[in-house]
Amino acid sequence: MRFGKNLLRLGIGAVIVIFGIVKFCSSAEENPYTGETQYVDLSAEEEIALGAQSTPIMLEEYGGLHPDTRAQRNVRAVGQRLVENSIASSAPYEFKFYLLADPNTINAFALPGGPVFITYALYSRLQNEEQLAGVLAHEIGHVIGRHSAERIAQQGFTNTVLTGVAVGSDSYEATQAAAVFANLVNMKYGRGDELESDNLGVKIMIDSGYEPEALIGVMEILKDAAGTNRVPEFQSTHPDPENRIEKIREAIEEYR
Repeated sequence: MRFGKNLLRLGIGAVIVIFGIVKFCSSAEENPYTGETQYVDLSAEEEIALGAQSTPIMLEEYGGLHPDTRAQRNVRAVGQRLVENSIASSAPYEFKFYLLADPNTINAFALPGGPVFITYALYSRLQNEEQLAGVLAHEIGHVIGRHSAERIAQQGFTNTVLTGVAVGSDSYEATQAAAVFANLVNMKYGRGDELESDNLGVKIMIDSGYEPEALIGVMEILKDAAGTNRVPEFQSTHPDPENRIEKIREAIEEYR
């Protein structure tokens, strides 16, 4: 009797996993800006809607907009220059640029569909407009690379597989092992996204008339800010700054 129940459990678990695999593989499409095949479940319109819905949440989390209107105009102007003079100009997204008030968190990020944010903590450490362009170009790279949409699809696939493993096995150890493996897979994709955005950022900067070497200066700033608290690259979603600098130099040679 127990054997029959185990067999049924395994069958249901296998069906769930197969369904997840088929659904994930059927979402494959080529990104026109990177030439890479990626798996996404969201349309451009859905990405824009998701970004718009999430923007107020991000503003609240980071203390709202910085009150310096001149600095806000500077961020918007540099961002728009990058969009209008690069491959991003043909993207279907609604790019908007925000300087966040947070004076302590050194960060910049992009939401699906076009919203791009930089905290004042990072903005105040930048030495010139070229470095600001480097930060924003990198984030624009995340948007046109559709990295958020890709990660959402990957997470959905991961959750489906974990559900199948949990249903098909009553072994806690097996479920935990699957979860660890899934986290490592997603972590690898995260590092790849950062390197791809660096590469796109270099191209966007060159096309917009900025010196791409400024992006290396940004990496040095991030490296100094992290100090001795950096974790090994294998355990981080972000590549080590030294490795990123090497790849940025290669991209500069490629696009020039």
